[in-house]
Amino acid sequence: MRTFLIALALGCAAPLSCFADAFEERIGPCLACHGENGQSDKAEVPSLGAEPAFYLLIQLYLFREKQRRIEIMNDAAKDLTDEDLRRFSDFITKLPAPNPPQETPDPTRMERGWTLVQKYRCEFCHSRDLSGHDNVPRIAAQREDYLVKALREYKANTRPGYDATMAEVTQPIPDGDITELAYFLARLR
Repeated sequence: MRTFLIALALGCAAPLSCFADAFEERIGPCLACHGENGQSDKAEVPSLGAEPAFYLLIQLYLFREKQRRIEIMNDAAKDLTDEDLRRFSDFITKLPAPNPPQETPDPTRMERGWTLVQKYRCEFCHSRDLSGHDNVPRIAAQREDYLVKALREYKANTRPGYDATMAEVTQPIPDGDITELAYFLARLR
């Protein structure tokens, strides 16, 4: 009986180890672009550390179903099962939040940025500290270039969301305010 239990334990441990290895291999390309430490170092590629798991799950689903079209993401997500989507989002949400750029921010621009956050009510959906929640992304300490790109795409209605909110709220925002918002948001601690 003891030999049987040992064989059973070894037999069960092997698939679990293989599954872990497979997950590590599958998450590797994600981390290569979005950052192993939750912070992307690639232009216009978002940092995903500390993003809400439900938000990540929705985004992965949209990529898998090609409802959000970015070819590299559509290809990466095309074979993911629903369980994979949950596992990837649960893993990524536990990565550390990105750090803002190290240089000292311009206090005038930071004050102006906070004024714009309030004017356009960003904190209404993204939380007062802009860390996001549920299906709303963290925008605090996000890459500045990515924020500019995303806001411009929402404004131009070339970036579909799963609802029309961002397209609506970005319509009245002049481009100068978009760059100031991105400057501020990227430098939040």
